[in-house]
Amino acid sequence: MQAEKMWEVSTGAGITIAVVDSGVDPTTDSLQGQVLPGIDASGAPGEASDDYTGHGTTMAEYIVGTGKNGGVQGLAPGAKVLPVRGSIEGLKDAEKWAPTSKALWAAARSDAQIINLSVGGPPAAGEEDAIRHAISRGKLVFAAAGNERQEHNLVSYPAAYPGVVAVAASGKDGEVAKFSQKGDYIDLAAPGVDLPKWCDEKMQSYCPNGGGTSTATAIASASAALIWSKHPDWTANQVLRVLVDTAGRKEKSEVRSRYIGYGAVRPRIHLLEGEGDPGDPDKNPIETVELDASPPASPSPEGDGSEDAKSGDKAGADRVEKASSEAAAEESDNDLWIYLGAGAAAAVVAAGAFVLVRRTRRT
Repeated sequence: MQAEKMWEVSTGAGITIAVVDSGVDPTTDSLQGQVLPGIDASGAPGEASDDYTGHGTTMAEYIVGTGKNGGVQGLAPGAKVLPVRGSIEGLKDAEKWAPTSKALWAAARSDAQIINLSVGGPPAAGEEDAIRHAISRGKLVFAAAGNERQEHNLVSYPAAYPGVVAVAASGKDGEVAKFSQKGDYIDLAAPGVDLPKWCDEKMQSYCPNGGGTSTATAIASASAALIWSKHPDWTANQVLRVLVDTAGRKEKSEVRSRYIGYGAVRPRIHLLEGEGDPGDPDKNPIETVELDASPPASPSPEGDGSEDAKSGDKAGADRVEKASSEAAAEESDNDLWIYLGAGAAAAVVAAGAFVLVRRTRRT
């Protein structure tokens, strides 16, 4: 991605990303001065700065980390993160705390331009209303596509809600990750293999089992921040249109792939080469968002039409099925791993995406 050259054009300054997750510890070397006072919408003991798992802190570092003292170098170090702690699996007795929709509403009502949802699971009451509100306020919402393609590949929410940008994970070779879920709701892809993460809430060391669509989502959010910072007068639709226009895919197509959507995010193509048409400021480039649409009552397994989750997408039958080769970007962005993993141990992916805790869990 040629990060250092991109930072000469944009670092994400002036952009705030709400990270709805397990909390964000602002005291890590890489996040000092990068995190705004947060919102605890979980109802759990502690504050938004108390991350009992390390997941939210890891996501924040991939977005705005400075890389100080060998920490993770984020892609948009000039931006700021607004932590919104929700009822995330991994919090002690998380099922007792507030519904996840409360965290989504908090993010929707915040001043953040971008909402990062490196979480996933079945749909739950109140979530889609919060998403619609966020979109109506001009926010750009990214969510993890899910890491269970090799298991049951159920449609993942909030990624599949209309208007949300669902992000798949790709590896260093540009191929879609084996674990990354597929479906008609996938919009873009980003690196999500062989990347470090904080081991736990102690924040003492990185572990070699990070990555997943969670990390890919954080990188996509950071990519959007770089573009929006350069064009602060653009709408969320225009920022997304440029991400779609400049996405890397061997065979460019107006039809989304069920594996990588329109391709892998490449903000450098716009920032350094000036490509990408922002288009109509009021038109969503990936679908028609029905603001009064309702989510399915429950997720459905692959093969029964459940992959056609989003509105405005009628070409499901014509999608390319092969994950190999089509997921490769037109040009390699392998140097991204150098910047994101600077000073951290080399990681081997463990596709353990976080799961939103539901009041009523699917059995």
